[in-house]
Amino acid sequence: MKNKSRRVRKAVLPAAGLGTRFLPATKAQPKEMLPVVDKPLIQYVVEECLASGIDNIIIVTGRGKNAIEDHFDNSPELERFLENKGKTEQVEMVRSISHMVHFSYTRQKEPLGLGDAVLTARELVGDEPFAVLLGDVIIPGPFPATKQIAEVYEETGLGTIAVEPVPMERTYLYGVIDGQPAEESRWGKRLLRIRDLVEKPRPANAPSNLAVTGRYVLPPEIFDCLERISPGSGDEIQLTDGLRLLAKEQGLYALEYEGRSYDAGDKLGFLKATVEIALQNSEFGGDFRNYLRGLKL
Repeated sequence: MKNKSRRVRKAVLPAAGLGTRFLPATKAQPKEMLPVVDKPLIQYVVEECLASGIDNIIIVTGRGKNAIEDHFDNSPELERFLENKGKTEQVEMVRSISHMVHFSYTRQKEPLGLGDAVLTARELVGDEPFAVLLGDVIIPGPFPATKQIAEVYEETGLGTIAVEPVPMERTYLYGVIDGQPAEESRWGKRLLRIRDLVEKPRPANAPSNLAVTGRYVLPPEIFDCLERISPGSGDEIQLTDGLRLLAKEQGLYALEYEGRSYDAGDKLGFLKATVEIALQNSEFGGDFRNYLRGLKL
């Protein structure tokens, strides 16, 4: 039998949620299109895919999400307007967005959970490994988290998820892993074999303080796992339950990745991401820093 390729060239970006935590801002626009400084949330995630060697992005959308497709599509009217104004740099910037990678779209007809959103992309993914990136988590930096976990998968053949330590008193906000040190590898103590995953455990019941960060590289067998699990809370198909089954049947790694994430999934996290990413901006970060220092806080 021919060995399956381990190269991770596809990514699934679930973007069908209703964004209720950002109402009323998301009443008429997708949460994924909310701008952090000068780019929508989902563009940061797409750029991470590009920097990770992924050349095919599958976005799972729903009703009212047309703005996402429009953002990554050609915009000849806007390009002509900018050209007529002599704004050549902006023309190139707009064109580059629509030529980043190959985009495909599929619809999740009802918001039935993250696991169901991933399952919706099955036909487009096919029989190959793929990444899953949550659009409300931004992980900037020169060595993307997705690339880090893709390298683990490509070397080991086992699904890998990104984790990071969080304060024990905040474990109830995350999925948390129960892991044990993996066999010797170039990742050392940062690579763990997952025994179980617990969704939002109370601190007293948390098996560790290593939280799932919203970046996954998974084998195609995850689809069968998702089809076999029963709906959980809210009658939704939970990705965590599918991962638990995958860990039991095939094995699953967690990598404590190098870098820092910004949780833009709630209003406070969104504000923190905006401020910190603005401070890193080469054009106006210094002026913004001086402005913040001058505030009477």
